[in-house]
This record gives sequence, C-alpha cells and structure tokens, in this order.
Amino acid sequence: MAQPVWHDPEPLALATAPVPQYGTGSLADLLPTLAAGMDVPGMEASIAELSPADRNCVFLIDGLGWEQIKAHPDEAPYLHSLLPTSRGNTGRPLTAGFPATTATSLASVGTGLPPGAHGLTGYTTRNPATNELMNQLRWKPWTDPHAWQPYPTVFELADAAGVHTAQVSSPDFRHTPLTKVALSGGTFHGRLTGEDRMDLTALQLGAADRSLVYTYYSEVDGKGHRFGVDSDDWRGQLMYVDRLVQRLADQLPPRSALYVTADHGMIDIPFDEESRIDFDEDWELGAGVALLGGEGRARHVYAVPGAAADVLTVWREVLGEQFWVASRDEAIAAGWFGPAVDERVHGRIGDVVAAAHADVVITASRREVHESQMVGMHGSMTAVEQLVPLLEVRS
Repeated sequence: MAQPVWHDPEPLALATAPVPQYGTGSLADLLPTLAAGMDVPGMEASIAELSPADRNCVFLIDGLGWEQIKAHPDEAPYLHSLLPTSRGNTGRPLTAGFPATTATSLASVGTGLPPGAHGLTGYTTRNPATNELMNQLRWKPWTDPHAWQPYPTVFELADAAGVHTAQVSSPDFRHTPLTKVALSGGTFHGRLTGEDRMDLTALQLGAADRSLVYTYYSEVDGKGHRFGVDSDDWRGQLMYVDRLVQRLADQLPPRSALYVTADHGMIDIPFDEESRIDFDEDWELGAGVALLGGEGRARHVYAVPGAAADVLTVWREVLGEQFWVASRDEAIAAGWFGPAVDERVHGRIGDVVAAAHADVVITASRREVHESQMVGMHGSMTAVEQLVPLLEVRS
C-alpha cells in the first residue's frame, strides 16, 4: 500500500490579492472627479463613468459596504433600489483602498490621494521619527497634523477656486486632527442629529451655483463593531440611515448630484481560537517583533533591527494560507498602498504586512483590549471589506 505524501501548505500568492482600483475607481478618485467637473484647477476626472454636476454632495456612511447593502433589501429598501445607479449607472462599486479602515479612507476621500501619498497607512502605524505607534484615528500620541499629512485637501482647492464648500457632521469632529488633514476647507457645520445634518446639507448644497458638500454618519460602523453586522442593533441603524438618505435625496436643489458611499465594509468574526489568533499569546508570531500595528485584518509588523527576513518567513509559514503576507517592498511593488509611496511614508509601513483572506483576525488581547473584543472587523482587501457603493441621485 502506497504511503501518503505530505506537502507543506503553500502560502497565498501575492498576485492573487485584489489590489484597489487606484486611479480609475477608488475612493481617492471620487472628489477629484467631482471637482474636475466644476472646473477646479489641477483636478482630474479619474472615474470616467461620472457626469459633471454644478452641485455635488458626498454622503459617507461609515462601515456600510457594498455587500451589506446587497444583502439587506428589506432593511434598506431605498439604498437597495439605488444599487443600479452606482458608479455612473454601471451598477458597480468602488474600492476603498488598503487598508480598508476609517482613517485611511477618510484621508483618501478628502485629499484625493492614495494612502502611499497622504500617509495615513492604517489604524495604527509606526512614526519613524519616534519609533512609537501612532493611532491615526484618535491621533495619539500627538503629532503635528500638517507635517504628518502635508497635502491640501480637495475641499481647500475647491474653496480657493470659488466653489462653495462645506462639511456637515457631528460637532465632535470639528477640531480633530483627522478632520484638519483630511476634510478641512470651506466651512464646518456641526449638527447632532442625522435629520438636522440632512436638512442643513441640502441647504448648503443650494447656497451657491457651484457647491461641494460632504456629510457623514458613523453609527452603522459603531453598531457593527460592537454587535456585528448580523445583529438587530446593526439592522436598526441600517434602517435609520436608509431613511436619512431618502430625506436628503428628497430635498436636493436643482442641478445637484448626491453620491452615497462608505469608507469600508465589515465582516463578523467568531469568538473561537481558529478565527481569532492572539498575537499576545503566540510566541512564534511575536519572535523578533518590536511593534504590532494596524488592526486585526490588516497588520503592520515592525521587526527588531536585523530580524525582518526571519519575521516574514515565520508569518508566512504560520499564516500564509489565511493571509496575504508581504514584505514592505513587496506590498509597495504590488501597489497595495497606491502606485507610489512617498519617502516620508515608507517607514510607516510594516516590515511585514499581513492582509486577511480567510474569515480570521490577529488580535492582541493585552495591548489592544477594546479592539480585541469587537465582533465586526475590517481592513483587508476581500470584497466584503473593500467594495463600497457610489449610489447616485440627481435632481
């Protein structure tokens, strides 16, 4: 009887990672395309499917990916009815960019640049000047915002070109560093309730012949993280935001285009040892690692000096069937962070970058207590995380 032949599992080929559509269909291409249609100098219409409008509104719903809208026609009947309008009536989504996380995506939206240029390359990344982890959502420890992200926003460029520009969001975000580097320009209007935001957004949109208005809602993401996208709490938020979108659409002034999009989708991860790999309890993954950045499904791994090659080898051996595991140079060459990476950004990217393919996360139960307890997760390049809508309503 022939003896079985055992083979070591092959790691995922990096070429199979679905790289975001930078330059043709990513979040970073949205505002430049709209601004180009309003004759803002220096802007390029990269999303070829969109038609110009005099008044443009972007409503970004945090955490509401393309796959979530498709899967919930009963809870989101209005949003679901708009799916065929996505991306200029092609019925196709955009890609968020890598990693598919809020700080990175909001910077991509506001600056019109991919992560490799604006430099917000993850939830937490290493500051090469201090060798500390920098949380780019909460902006801790404090770092000079304009040194960290020096490029002007599309809102600033549009405002300088005479376009009426406004952001309508929670008052809590008025003075945050993330708002300064990603969304500043024109006027900021803080409103607490979703209904008030929709009403004021419509007024701001009609305040001039050429307008660019941004509004934002966060609680779909919040409920997803806490309870999961398979929860009644999350579905309740989806039902609410569906009504908000229709409320805004019903008030659009003439010659307006409303675009509903998101910063990422979300996936629920079971609470078991196979689905949640605890870095803080895994000596093998921790060997040679100085800092663990990113988040559960999109990790930046910073090695101690001289250990980067060994860390890459181990992470590929341990995780290679479940994660795309790349060296910094491989991830950059593959275009994960965009067509190019600025020199100031290079050291913010991990010596090893791990992006989840399977329904699994790398938690850190001691150093990331809150994040490790989340049900809903995101960050990687899978369709459920990466694909975001670009639903369109015109008046």
